[in-house]
Amino acid sequence: MRKIREILRRKWECELSHRQIAESCQVARPTVTEYIERATAVGLSWPLPAELDETSLERLLVPPRSVQPTTPRPMPNWPTGHEELQRKGVTLFLLWHEYKATHPTGYGYTWFCTQDQAWAQKLDLVMRHDHRAGEKLFVD
Repeated sequence: MRKIREILRRKWECELSHRQIAESCQVARPTVTEYIERATAVGLSWPLPAELDETSLERLLVPPRSVQPTTPRPMPNWPTGHEELQRKGVTLFLLWHEYKATHPTGYGYTWFCTQDQAWAQKLDLVMRHDHRAGEKLFVD
């Protein structure tokens, strides 16, 4: 359970510092600061209204998390990207920038790099040597 009411009471009634409130309520100091700033922005002051219980106070100061969009993000074209990487001056960072320019809601750079690496590992890299027997000597 959140300690919002107790944090606000200690700030406005007891006039403690944010550090003292954080130590006594066993929460982080930035959490104390955030709750007090949110309460001030909403227009709350001490004493809190009697009809404001813990649940409604929490609903007032801590908005619900936003739901992630359900539309799938577009996947990059890995084969085309690897062809582009063969050209001079083309980097994975540049390809990601082009991907984000065309798909602003697309994936981030870290995901892009790990997925590119995973796709590249799936490639079957085989180098054929076409030669006539005894014509060349290959040493590993």
